[in-house]
Amino acid sequence: MTNPPIAKTKDHFSTNHNIKHNDPYNWLRADNWQEVMQQPEKLDNEIRSYLEAENNYFEENFGKKNEKISKEIYQEIRARIKEDNSSVPFPHDEFSYSTKMLIGKQYAQFIRTPRNGGKETILLDCNIEAGEGYFGFGGASHSPDHKLLLWSFDNKGSEYYTIFVRDLKTGKELDDKIENANGGGVWANDSKSFYYTELDKNHRPFRVLKHILGTKQTDDEIVYEEKDSGFFVGIGKTLSGNFITINAHDHLTSEVWLIDANIGSKPSLIAKRKIGHEYSIDERDGELFIRTNINGAQDFKISTTKLDKPETTNWQDLIKAQNGVLVLDIIVIKDYLIRLERFEGLPRIIARNLNTNIEETISFKEEAYALSMGAGYEFNTSTIRFSYSSPTTPNQTFDIDLNTGKRVLLKEQEVPSGHNKDDYITRRIFASANDGQKIPVTLLYRKDLKQNGKAPCLLYGYGSYGMSMPAAFSIASLSLVDRGFVYAIAHIRGGMEKGYAWYKNGRHENKINTFTDFLNVADKLIDDKYTSQKNIVAMGGSAGGMLMGAIANMRPKLFAGIIAQVPFVDVLNTMLDDTLPLTPPEWPEWGNPITSKQDYEYIASYSPYDNISAQDYPPIFALAGLTDPRVTYWEPAKWVAKLRATKTSNKALYLKTNMGAGHGGASGRFEQIKETALTYSFAIWATNNHDK
Repeated sequence: MTNPPIAKTKDHFSTNHNIKHNDPYNWLRADNWQEVMQQPEKLDNEIRSYLEAENNYFEENFGKKNEKISKEIYQEIRARIKEDNSSVPFPHDEFSYSTKMLIGKQYAQFIRTPRNGGKETILLDCNIEAGEGYFGFGGASHSPDHKLLLWSFDNKGSEYYTIFVRDLKTGKELDDKIENANGGGVWANDSKSFYYTELDKNHRPFRVLKHILGTKQTDDEIVYEEKDSGFFVGIGKTLSGNFITINAHDHLTSEVWLIDANIGSKPSLIAKRKIGHEYSIDERDGELFIRTNINGAQDFKISTTKLDKPETTNWQDLIKAQNGVLVLDIIVIKDYLIRLERFEGLPRIIARNLNTNIEETISFKEEAYALSMGAGYEFNTSTIRFSYSSPTTPNQTFDIDLNTGKRVLLKEQEVPSGHNKDDYITRRIFASANDGQKIPVTLLYRKDLKQNGKAPCLLYGYGSYGMSMPAAFSIASLSLVDRGFVYAIAHIRGGMEKGYAWYKNGRHENKINTFTDFLNVADKLIDDKYTSQKNIVAMGGSAGGMLMGAIANMRPKLFAGIIAQVPFVDVLNTMLDDTLPLTPPEWPEWGNPITSKQDYEYIASYSPYDNISAQDYPPIFALAGLTDPRVTYWEPAKWVAKLRATKTSNKALYLKTNMGAGHGGASGRFEQIKETALTYSFAIWATNNHDK
């Protein structure tokens, strides 16, 4: 093996709460990081040289030597994809809209056909628009009169989007072009104007503007501007089409404003923000339907009020709160309220007839599965769409007519290379946490696996922001499972798999539970002889990458290897830097170490970068994106540099920085498969090379 790059150290002292702190790798944080997000070539040469040296070291010592297995896995995953694939069309007025993937192409086409069948028209071909570089698609939406298309993309991975307007008759772009947008836009009902959110200099979506076609961006009206840097701003539209929604929020609090989509009124407030109150709205015939956690409804409830009496004092409970029954989302159509819930760790859909109050439940019998719902473009309908899958069952898409109860299977995910679900087993087991809580674990393995402790295992975890990890079908994971792996998902605290309390007990001052839960799951898998110590590869990304860094510090000898994708590992320094895009909105999630000594000391007690010690770490593979605005490239770079200088073993430590992409990695579907294949080849290598 060639010698690894050794990052130099430069003292960088800071003092907070009379605590002096030295960060010798702070120099890897580019002073002009905002500029680098949009112009990566402006990166300081010394920093670039280090990142490229790490990339070269990885390629020479792992990439080339494991190229064969990476290619094998890539070909396997790609062979499971139906490359010429189309989504199920959603009808809207006289048309139906859908997407199509073509053989050998990286990106989707957006198409429409006459509603009752006929010749398809390609509205947008992202393969043409993408060119040769990075292409981060920000979405596409047709105007209410079906004559125009709003679409956007980001060509750096930095999530600064440019919005275009296409004339669907000519296929040409109008002169209207919006820069520095946060994704796409939302049409007003006149089809002559749209709303969008703009990013500030620190990459925060902070205000909503209205653009009138034919005018300059500099003339756009500021409709709403958020003064609190801790709140992000998003926009949407009610399914009824009557209102544009503005949602100001952090991780604990939200505030909603409405704009009449027909006349472009000034925003009107629904309920003034109150710390800890989260709510979202939909509308039907002048009545608001509100998903809310007000008045102690920890797992949320659904309330209603008249549009002209939006104050919380007028809210009436329609669906009362039930502890342990988490209301995840609602959809309102003409005669129905549909809610997605999670009960006992599993999702279910409940449709309520608003005229009769009769409810129908959609659920499934497998031990673990994923369920999602959507209503398309139309409000005046009795049909909703839902999708179902499990680790063994490919995705199925259904329409159900709520008036008749008729359920139609519209599409079943094809696996061209073949898939027999009976060859695999999905299990839902429970590990015991340190405090006695039961942690759900989803397992996938081959039916012929011998449960003798000898199998390798990939253990995936996230556990932050209340995000639940779905037990969905994954064509990629089969490449590990078919090689004898147990594929395990740890549904640890910090997510909401078991309700809001599950999230609350894994955030802020309870963050340590996320890490110990993950370790408890690993112990359970060993105790039940699904695997054994040093046969487990742990994997997580973003905040799940923080989890990887924490468990590496806490119990490094437990793992054969660790894969940390865009890992949030420099938690303390990031939460102390209020110029970074996500820092102020994330203080409710992690704590504010600037104002609170208690928060400072607690974050410092687990922050992966700050707790690296002289011990024997397992092989580690870290991935980063140079233009990532969410987890900045210097976090994994600093982490790897400090690990290399501190650890006592000579086991593999790799950093691979994508110099032309951001948080999501490569943009094309085949390039993303290559990255997956690379991480899986590391997992296979690690379990084949551990200390027996």
